[in-house]
Amino acid sequence: MTSSSKSPRSKSALLLMALAILLPTIMLLSIGTGPVAISPMEILLILANKVGLTSSEVAIQTQLIVESIRIPRTLLGAIIGSSLAVSGAAMQGLFRNPLADPGIIGVSSGAALGAGVGIVLGSIIFYEQTSPLLVNYGVSLLAFVGGVLTTWIVYKVGTTSNGTSVATMLLAGVAIGALTGAGLGILTYIADDTTLRSLTFWQMGSLGGANWNSVILAFSILGPVTFFLCRYGQVLNAMLLGESEARHLGINVQSTKLKLILVTALAVGVSVSVAGIIGFVGLVVPHLIRLMVGPDHRTLLPASAMLGAVLLLTADMISRTIVAPAELPIGIVTSLMGAPFFMSLLWQQRKRIA
Repeated sequence: MTSSSKSPRSKSALLLMALAILLPTIMLLSIGTGPVAISPMEILLILANKVGLTSSEVAIQTQLIVESIRIPRTLLGAIIGSSLAVSGAAMQGLFRNPLADPGIIGVSSGAALGAGVGIVLGSIIFYEQTSPLLVNYGVSLLAFVGGVLTTWIVYKVGTTSNGTSVATMLLAGVAIGALTGAGLGILTYIADDTTLRSLTFWQMGSLGGANWNSVILAFSILGPVTFFLCRYGQVLNAMLLGESEARHLGINVQSTKLKLILVTALAVGVSVSVAGIIGFVGLVVPHLIRLMVGPDHRTLLPASAMLGAVLLLTADMISRTIVAPAELPIGIVTSLMGAPFFMSLLWQQRKRIA
């Protein structure tokens, strides 16, 4: 009895330790990957020089590449991957369905439309007399508003006095995706050459525009959001038992739903605004963790955060090397990785129903 009860805990601890080792390793590889290959030893020397531990000679060009391009890109990828994976795990736990991913139910498409409005019409909406804060972060704000609005619509459509129907929410998400796709099509039609290029490239997702400003923005919002979601492990475990059982355990179900949906919309909105549309991370990562350690959200959420960062950084390294010296948009890579996984989930659901 005692050994069996300790087994899941030891597996969870082992997984978290392995991911804690794997993540910095992947980050080091990510910093060194690109048109100019940089060895891990050179990277460590540059970092040691930066914090004053050593004063070794490093080529100026290599140092500039690492400090100005590679480190911001790697940090941004890790932050976004973590937040998307944790958001996906929270949504799946909240609605007790493996298909309830922020992208599938329309949150990503709504955030995409909001960010698209900011990119194409930003010069009109946030004119020079507006607050500098709005000018700098207007796209992120509109992405968040778009994500919240679509989430609220999908939630309202899928919720009745009898509870929330995930199947209805998924169908509503498909409808929202079609509407936002039409909206993005209109924006593409009216955009000038400069904004059209930005909009098109951004729709496919990329970490290529990463800089320290975007890292600071992402970390200041997505860091607390990821930490907030990871604290809801016990609550989501109770939600897995059903809404009525969760209420008997003293959980305010409606308040919990509202908080988690809004926080998820914020995470997706900010991620979309700084890196474009990156799909399937929130769908694939929680399932991989469940296959390894089970559905306990106390482990699932932090493990998803680390594996999400690992997965997105791996996809980014593939995007930088597979068609070198050109760069394949990262959203294409994650879709190629995630779509077969999504199809396998649908196939498993079909076999269960049959």
